[in-house]
Order: sequence, then structure tokens, then C-alpha cells
Amino acid sequence: MVAELSDGRARGRGECVPYARYGESVESVTKAIENMRPELRRGIDRDTLQKAMRPGAARNALDCALWDLEAKRSRRPVHDLAGLATLRPVTTAYTISLAEPAEMARAAERAADRALLKIKLGADGDPARIQAVRAAAPRATLIVDANEGWNENNLAANLDACVQAGVALVEQPLPQDRDDMLAHMTRPLPVCADESAHDRSSLAALAGKYDAVSIKLDKAGGLTEALAMAADAERRNFTIMVGCMVATSLAMAPAMLPAQKARFIDLDGPLLLSKDRVDGLRYADSLVYPPSPALWG
Repeated sequence: MVAELSDGRARGRGECVPYARYGESVESVTKAIENMRPELRRGIDRDTLQKAMRPGAARNALDCALWDLEAKRSRRPVHDLAGLATLRPVTTAYTISLAEPAEMARAAERAADRALLKIKLGADGDPARIQAVRAAAPRATLIVDANEGWNENNLAANLDACVQAGVALVEQPLPQDRDDMLAHMTRPLPVCADESAHDRSSLAALAGKYDAVSIKLDKAGGLTEALAMAADAERRNFTIMVGCMVATSLAMAPAMLPAQKARFIDLDGPLLLSKDRVDGLRYADSLVYPPSPALWG
């Protein structure tokens, strides 16, 4: 979904993806955005928007549209408005979808020259999938996303398989409401909160359980909160990962700002689409380049 804001001279855009995992739908996000129309007409700013809407996809679209609109009005790039240095290209992961081990190995072999692969897991037989992918892509850095799919019975074996394969990070191995056991075990490799991490208010509860947090603009509710969350996460000594939903370059572009401080970056959404937007981000091998003003910011 795309929100567009215009003052008659300049136009700002923001893209979001409603996420059913958090009870969002196209209809509910549309309604939330439409409900803000009176405040938008009165000239609401980004700070006020944070108080007027809850974190989520709807606020993300409007917040990113406000950033873009201000950049177009002021003729200043967004990184300048945010007080950041000029954006640099970053290395993004490329996703290998959950499937049978042989199929995942074939997909990994096709992408074996990429620097960073993200392996989707969360089903019976995951150790075989990890081993198959590693054999097919022996030089790539691997991160694993278990999508809340492991449990107390298979967690140790799955983590051990990740260690044996040299996996660098595991995202959300346990369900959000059953992840307390992570605080009472020796984690053999870094574990990252994804579904357990939303905005700044969620960070305190993650201490001791996770080593890293995944920041996604659709969860945080926009670039404004994502930048603040990244700064707070750094102060709490979390490693930062910046992720995405499957969306176009318009949704990836704002995420390039918090990605500048991230250790792991997963902004491959446009690569998973049959067609991206005109003026989309430039992807070259494993690098993704900052957006042009024609796209956003």
C-alpha cells in the first residue's frame, strides 16, 4: 500500500505492507490512514504522528511520506534532515525460502556467489536443510530465520546444526510468547529478536534473551521510530539487524537510513518480486545502493 501526501507543490510517498501476524489487513490499514485525513490536512508533523497512531504499517506509510515530502519541499536529502552522513551502499542478504533440503540447496547454489544468504527455516528436519545449504554455498555468510518455528524440544539440536554450519545469526527461534528459555541457556551463537521486537518499548524485555534485534519499519511504525529504536538498541548493546517485508524499492528506501549502522541487513524485497518500481533501488551483486530523489527522499 502507498500513501501519498501533497501540498500542491511537492509530493511525498511512503509504502507499507499490512502484516497479518499482527492483525493487520489492507482494509484495516486503509481505514487507519483515512482516519488521519483531518490531521493531515491541518499539517500534522512526524512527532505528533507518533502520538496519534500506534506502531504498525499504517503509521509507517504516513511517516515515510512525511519524510519524503519534507525532503522534496526543502530540496535537502533525507539523510541530511536526519542528521546522518551521506548514505553508502550496504550488503544485503538474499533469501532462500523454506522447502525440502534438495530444493533449498539448488536455490543456494544459484545464489552461492552472494556474500550473505538468509535461510528460512522452522519445520521438522531443519538440520538437514542447514547442512544442504551450507554445502551448496560454502563461502557465503549464512543467517537463519526460524520464524518462531522451533520449540524447547528441538532448539538445542537446531542451534548445534547452525554452529556446525558456521551460521552467523539466528532470528526468532521460538514463538514470541515462549522465548523465556533463551535467558536461561548458553546461546552458542547470536540470537536475534524479530517478532519479539517491535519498537523501543519492546527492547527492555529482550535483555538477557537476545543478542540482536531486527528493526523493520512496518513493525516500528516508520522511519522516525526506526531511527530512535536503532539508537536505543545501540545503547543497550544489541547488535542491529534491519529487515523488510516483501515490497518494492519504495518501502526499502527509508530502511537504508537505519541500515547504515546495522551489522546485518536484509533488504532484498524487490529481488523477490517479478517487477519493481520505475526508479527503483540499484542492486549489484550483494550491494544495494541508496535511493535516487526520483524514488524517495
